[in-house]
Amino acid sequence: MTLPWALLITFGKVSRKSRHGCAVVHEQEALLPRGKKIGMKNLPLPRLDRHPELRHRLLPYCRLQTGEIWHDPSSQHRVGCLDAADSRHIQKLITGEKATLAIHDPPYNLVAFDERELSEYIGWCKQWIENTNTVLAENSSLYVWLGADQTAGFQPLPDFMIMMRGTPFRPRSFITMRNQRGYGTQKNWMAVRQELLYYIKGGPSFNVEAEYTDIPKILRGYYKEVNGKITENFERGKSTNIRAGNVWVDIQQVFYRMEENVNGCYAQKPLKSIERIIRASSQPGDLVLDFFCHAGTTLLAAEMLGRRCCTIDIDPIYCEIAIRRLEHFRATGKTGWQNGNPFESEIFAEKAKQSPADEHRIHRDSPKRILFGDTR
Repeated sequence: MTLPWALLITFGKVSRKSRHGCAVVHEQEALLPRGKKIGMKNLPLPRLDRHPELRHRLLPYCRLQTGEIWHDPSSQHRVGCLDAADSRHIQKLITGEKATLAIHDPPYNLVAFDERELSEYIGWCKQWIENTNTVLAENSSLYVWLGADQTAGFQPLPDFMIMMRGTPFRPRSFITMRNQRGYGTQKNWMAVRQELLYYIKGGPSFNVEAEYTDIPKILRGYYKEVNGKITENFERGKSTNIRAGNVWVDIQQVFYRMEENVNGCYAQKPLKSIERIIRASSQPGDLVLDFFCHAGTTLLAAEMLGRRCCTIDIDPIYCEIAIRRLEHFRATGKTGWQNGNPFESEIFAEKAKQSPADEHRIHRDSPKRILFGDTR
């Protein structure tokens, strides 16, 4: 049986004065039963890695297949449906020029959605680290988001760090980004951190201005003698705001009410965190790499900050999401879809084709139950 797109749709109860615009609201209302009105769209996608049936439905709408590269017609961005561990794929993506910065957010102990043994996972990481090294400039920076699972010996972070000792990269900092929400039990400290490793090759520049937050300084003191004069920290500082340091507490983790939210992506990094990295470790016009594009955040941040980006993902759906997010930003100025999703137009087009019987089922039954066979 062919499952209708509209089974993914639920409608929220938000004021008609939504900034999503009347045209979108009218399009949705036209697809509802006669006389029913809605305000803001509510079209979330579940985690794509957990729902193969949905992935099967999305694949026909992806413009890339394995081995193909999308060349941005408006700039020098490139998005490839490529394997980060395959040196031939990386050489196909980047020819000649070296990048100044790489920002990688690999799946934690997963390779193409399949869980692996730790040693196999670290071996896979070594491959894409080697490929990263070949396309980074002599003076360059590498940032890697990687988790420390407190239920599994804090892996894969420790073994990854040990593996990195045998590479040309030198460690510079271990950054923690604090989530506003976490997970845990009443018998343990709540897990609210995300780990970010900062490495360098050679002697790359670092723009300290990028480190300043929006949080004002409030604590005076830290007296020090400078040129024979006793000064306190407010006098010596370059800003009235504090520096982020290696513990970032000023960045909101992404959730469904934020404009930058991309439904279906289970590990989306905040745009502000990637912007901070790009500002600190690259210059306008530089080439930035991302071997695991996922929600396309590095691509979008590079676009907003005047950098060029080469990004890849082994999954054509995430490649398509990244491309659509860039196109969506250029067309609307919006950084995501909030509680909508990148495939809304296809969902609405198929919903409009549904028969009255299908429409009755859509409004009678749970979308998750019909689409995914969830009878709980």
